[in-house]
Amino acid sequence: MANINLRDIRKSYGAAEVIHGISLDVEDGEFVALVGPSGCGKSTLLRMLAGLEEITSGDIEIGGRKVNALSPRERNIAMVFQSYALYPHMSVRQNMSFNLRLSRLSKPEIETRIAEAARMLGLEELLDRKPANLSGGQRQRVAMGRAVVRDPAAFLFDEPLSNLDAKLRVQMRAEIKALHHKMGTTSVYVTHDQIEAMTLADRIVVLNGGRIEQVGRPLELYRQPANMFVAGFIGSPAMTFFDARLDTREGRKVGVLATGETVPLSAPANAGEDGREVVLGIRPEDLVPGEGPIRGTVQLVEVTGAQALLTFECTAARQPVVVLVDADANPDIGAPVSVSAPPDRVHIFDRQTGDRL
Repeated sequence: MANINLRDIRKSYGAAEVIHGISLDVEDGEFVALVGPSGCGKSTLLRMLAGLEEITSGDIEIGGRKVNALSPRERNIAMVFQSYALYPHMSVRQNMSFNLRLSRLSKPEIETRIAEAARMLGLEELLDRKPANLSGGQRQRVAMGRAVVRDPAAFLFDEPLSNLDAKLRVQMRAEIKALHHKMGTTSVYVTHDQIEAMTLADRIVVLNGGRIEQVGRPLELYRQPANMFVAGFIGSPAMTFFDARLDTREGRKVGVLATGETVPLSAPANAGEDGREVVLGIRPEDLVPGEGPIRGTVQLVEVTGAQALLTFECTAARQPVVVLVDADANPDIGAPVSVSAPPDRVHIFDRQTGDRL
């Protein structure tokens, strides 16, 4: 195991800089997820960490050792790819032992490592099969087993579950989490799926445009997003944003919507003077149906099981409003709806900068 330290990492392709001075410390044994939209730089950052991409400037340290000039093999890391990257003509056993044989480990040591990894990943009955005879989930477990047997200082995961169906993704998430709990190896996991990041990671790094927007524990990012980008990216369904201005009514801070309705706020003292233009963010699960300042007519009902998502338009909102309700409520399309939110569940952002107030 080892800690990973990135110091002012930059990456340019010609005159175009795509990674803008990222610094990050990953503690020994920590599981960190890199998330963000397509093109945010998360895979590029992981490839630089692995040694598959050269850095333009900055330093990368793994286990206290500067690895800028080291090849991927010399960095003592193991990478699990989205595409499995298994040798089709080799059995599971041969795939898992390939790198160990290149490293000239003894045959007994190789067999011991393969047996232990196969036991952890439930591959014991599959060791003599070829990849063509395995399911997608089994292939991904073999790819993970090939990484595990190397006993690396760190695991790097590059969207390893994106080729699996929904049920298998849930199963593999659980297996990856259990594997990390057993091994305690430092892990960096790239995904565009914020649910994966929330369920797997000790800490999440939210990237946007080659820069870090926020680093924190999953619930910290969910409850206290640093800005509107993080607030809109973390959480599913996404947070709804409303343009408003601050005002004081009966001694309490409120947000005045474009409709003239007021939303009670639990605003901090530094939220600003009355009249300040802000954006209010409210999550679907925090909106409460009943008499409230946010009104519209139901346009869509999506039943997800025990719960349902109601969608309606509101002139004060920047996008359709989504409300999470009990599925038994089952309102009709076109029915009127009004919602409110507890003051302490309303997030306040500066309209110009997007930063949290």
